[in-house]
Amino acid sequence: MPADLAVPSVSDFELTGDGAAPAWERTAWQALSALRDGRSAYATRAKVLYSTKGLYFLVDCEDRQLACSNLPDGADLWKEDVVEAFLWPDPSQRLYFEYEISPLGAQLLLLVPQHDGAFHGWQVWHHEGERLMRAKTAVRGGPKAAQAAVTGWSAEFFVPFALLRGLGNVPPARGTLWRANVYRIDYDDGAPRSWAWDPRASETFHEYWNFGTLRFE
Repeated sequence: MPADLAVPSVSDFELTGDGAAPAWERTAWQALSALRDGRSAYATRAKVLYSTKGLYFLVDCEDRQLACSNLPDGADLWKEDVVEAFLWPDPSQRLYFEYEISPLGAQLLLLVPQHDGAFHGWQVWHHEGERLMRAKTAVRGGPKAAQAAVTGWSAEFFVPFALLRGLGNVPPARGTLWRANVYRIDYDDGAPRSWAWDPRASETFHEYWNFGTLRFE
């Protein structure tokens, strides 16, 4: 079954990295499914909210080690432990937004054009002011450090609608539908293992036609 989620509207709030804001109580956790290479029993789950200014995500990851280095913003974050969110607001456009964040808080922001399976990411321009992403991460059971032994980590991030200007259906109104997906990649065993909210889009993560649906309430 395609993944489908009703997204509640909230007032804007501050991020803590661990979902401490009371607003998160307005929505339930969505479990991410382990993909064919995701044999780990690590539980992974996500929540989504929105305000008049942007979209909020909270992703929680059970883990045993932060299999990452100190990669900077804009690097190939998917080659280490990472959480990813894909947003395809307008099905009439072959453009979608990809966001990645590492346990240590490094970020990658891409606008991805795709035609007949050929795609490439373009990095965001003027990532500042009202277009600035807000993001924090939190770690459980150990230090927030590369290769640290832990029991889990979480990422909390806010995608401002101003950052997506030029895409259709932005900003959304009550009743608007967006296509989207949330992924996790973990490297505890050296090889990547992955999870997805809608596992139908799992071959390259870029099968946008198989993304799930966000329904804005």
